[in-house]
Amino acid sequence: MSKIPVAPSLDALLDEGQQDGQERPVSRRVLYVTIQAVINAVIIGFIAKLLVALISLITNLAFYGEFSFHESSPAHNQLGIWVVVVPIVGGLIVGLMARLGSPAIRGHGIPEAMEQVLVNESRIKPIITLLKPLSAAISIGTGGPFGAEGPIISTGGAFGSFAGQIMRISPNERKVMLTAGATAGMAAIFGTPVAAVLLAIELLLFEFSPRSIIPVALACATGAAMHFALFDTAPVFAMPDIAAPTYGALIWYTVLGAVIGVISALISKSIYLIEDLFEHLPVHWMWWPAIGAVAIGVVGYFAPYTLGVGYNNISDLLTGSIPLQLVLGLCFMKFISWAISLGSGTSGGTLAPLLTIGGATGLGLGMIVLHFVPQSGINLPTCALIGMAAMFAGAARALLTSIVFALETTMQAHGLLPLLGACTASYFVSFFMMKGSIMTEKIRRRGIATPEAYEPDILQTLRVADGMSGQFITVSPEENVAGVKTKLRAAGSPQQLFVVEDGEGRFAGVVNANLLYQAQDGEKIQSLLGPGSPWVYPASSLDLAVQLMDKHGLSYLPVLRKEDRSQIVGLLTAPHVFAAYRRRRNAAEKQQQAISVKRRRNKLIVSSRKWLGK
Repeated sequence: MSKIPVAPSLDALLDEGQQDGQERPVSRRVLYVTIQAVINAVIIGFIAKLLVALISLITNLAFYGEFSFHESSPAHNQLGIWVVVVPIVGGLIVGLMARLGSPAIRGHGIPEAMEQVLVNESRIKPIITLLKPLSAAISIGTGGPFGAEGPIISTGGAFGSFAGQIMRISPNERKVMLTAGATAGMAAIFGTPVAAVLLAIELLLFEFSPRSIIPVALACATGAAMHFALFDTAPVFAMPDIAAPTYGALIWYTVLGAVIGVISALISKSIYLIEDLFEHLPVHWMWWPAIGAVAIGVVGYFAPYTLGVGYNNISDLLTGSIPLQLVLGLCFMKFISWAISLGSGTSGGTLAPLLTIGGATGLGLGMIVLHFVPQSGINLPTCALIGMAAMFAGAARALLTSIVFALETTMQAHGLLPLLGACTASYFVSFFMMKGSIMTEKIRRRGIATPEAYEPDILQTLRVADGMSGQFITVSPEENVAGVKTKLRAAGSPQQLFVVEDGEGRFAGVVNANLLYQAQDGEKIQSLLGPGSPWVYPASSLDLAVQLMDKHGLSYLPVLRKEDRSQIVGLLTAPHVFAAYRRRRNAAEKQQQAISVKRRRNKLIVSSRKWLGK
């Protein structure tokens, strides 16, 4: 008898599988990407400082006619009615930059970064690294009611993507580089490393694994260190110490969070409604930022405190002691100028405006509660704190980010429970009111779906034994083709594969029925056996099995006994893999009652009667 083909070592195949994607979670590649991400974070820290300085310079030039990098607010300008013109000029410049440079600089940055991660292998044009901060500085410096965080997130992501494009790395590693750059920028602006890591998980990475978290976390820590070195070590939003909340106050805070969740959904919808209205204008989109800037200028004339970044407004709200008129102005006037200008497609961020509007809303609702229920136990600074965080949680669908961000920027530990209750309530309500979020709606309209849940790969949790079939027809390598055909017809089996075993029951290979019917009747089955092919064990993961089938162009794999590789225990085909996946997915969603209370109650009654002798 001719020699039976021997399959290659499974250990070697496992090594191949690791090279094709089954790599260890932490390896030298992670160290390589981490070092580069940290270097990028240092550079992005300086870019953040430059952006803030550029905003201050343009603000001083536009509103005060001074060449100065000193931080100042447009609120104290003496331009009178001419203040309306300044944002319009800024809008014209931004529109021209977008037309001649890149349309990608339009918007608030995070949706654009998400889109590149999802559909373009995290590749962003290098020119965005230059144009985005410059356009944002012009937009904000001329009175735009935006924050610097969106542009620096976009810029940091573009820089990380650029570094990833000139390096020899995989698309997944480039995604990590983009995310690390983006979140390092956020940490550099606010000094919030943990919130930046959570932002990466909730909005950019769409995964949680050591190979992604390690570079991102260290990049965010580096970004925060750059904030402390280049800006300040004090909390970004200083506020008076708040007392530990009572049980009654926690209930009120949670209710306020739910109300703000409704408002956050309405705000998000209004932004895209305004975008739709701009789409119907009979002029090129290059002119839209200038048209939207009219709202900035008009509102800024009547309410100067709405102009510019307005981080000082957030700090004032967190004191809980500003006049009601200012609270209402920051709720409504800030919203009007921000929504119209952002809907026009200019360059600017969403976080600072959402925090401002949310803080004012929370403070205003707190005032109403205290007026009608003075014994509620709530305090106004906490209302402002949960307002700004709940607004971000509901609008951006970034629950953990919003909670930790509020804690890191204020350093108020007693705010944790109110923040948890209010932000969760807002997040919960937002899901019922809108399909997407202010971050995802734009790309969702383009047909790009974002993951709704971060779950482990089901194929990695399933074993080959969960999908293989133990039913198969065996033939001898010495049988001829005609005899096997007769055997198959007699069995009436539709099986497309049959297993070849020698006289001692040792596995020799697998033959496809199509190959059988193409062969001459006088040929022996052994002649149909090709070179050794890969196999798997029952305990191997289905993920590895799929990778081996793809690598070797197979529609099936033999499953061998681990203790004795000469024994076959089953066959795994592509339909088997699909069926196992479907069963696991359906089982996870199937509603069931694991413990029957009624049945246990009946058993308890019977046992009691026996014990009582009845």
